[in-house]
Amino acid sequence: MSTSEMIRSHPNPTDGLDVELLSQALDAAAACASICSSCADACLAEESVSDLRDCIRTDLDCADVCAATAALLSRRTGSNLEVVKAQLSACRTACAACADDCEQHADMHEHCRLCAEACRRCEKACADLLAAIG
Repeated sequence: MSTSEMIRSHPNPTDGLDVELLSQALDAAAACASICSSCADACLAEESVSDLRDCIRTDLDCADVCAATAALLSRRTGSNLEVVKAQLSACRTACAACADDCEQHADMHEHCRLCAEACRRCEKACADLLAAIG
């Protein structure tokens, strides 16, 4: 089963959102939340943990915003598109900040490189859905 199948199965999808863009954003946000949490944990295990303090904080902030975004996007009944747009915008901002931080450490830490990639994917998926909403 895929996210788009679950979204399509909803008996009353009244918000008019493109199912593929919605499912891509939902999947990207859920994956990004998990990856950012894992990156923060990996940063804590590094010998240079004090140098990664800002990255850890940004990872955790991004993980929380992405988790909230995925949860919000999964609910279709009575969606308020203004709230959806605000959350997508916040998610884009959090992902951009996290990717920027992790990219600074990507040459030294593989987990930061992977996290930055996940953040950029989520940032793009949120931007694409926002553009479709208008």
